[in-house]
Amino acid sequence: MIINEDLQFAVIGKFSYEWPDIQDLRRLIPKQCELKGDVNIGLLSNKYVLIRTTPLEDYVTLLSKPQFYITKNHWSYPMRTLKWDPMFNPEEETSIAVAWISFPSLPPPPPIFFGKEAIFSLASALESLCRWIWRH
Repeated sequence: MIINEDLQFAVIGKFSYEWPDIQDLRRLIPKQCELKGDVNIGLLSNKYVLIRTTPLEDYVTLLSKPQFYITKNHWSYPMRTLKWDPMFNPEEETSIAVAWISFPSLPPPPPIFFGKEAIFSLASALESLCRWIWRH
């Protein structure tokens, strides 16, 4: 069982085939994924690692690409990143997906963060729209 402490910016790294040992991953992932803050990496099971990041920017970096290639000794190991879920089970494929939504009329970076109520309001509207699209 994993206790949900400091998992606000946690990401799961999934290796489908082979992977370097955990000591190598702790050194390679922050460098090759271009993470800037403190990173804590632990083994969840044979194929999965838990990557805990400190700054939000590193969390976004990890989830913004569908796959990273971790390279060691001229071998490339594909690693998919998944959003951490407290109900995560390494024996089952996750049903959670990350969706990035663009708002073209918002000002350019630096990013603007909204209050929780505004985000939930947008999410509710988008959920209703998606349900309508899927039915038609």
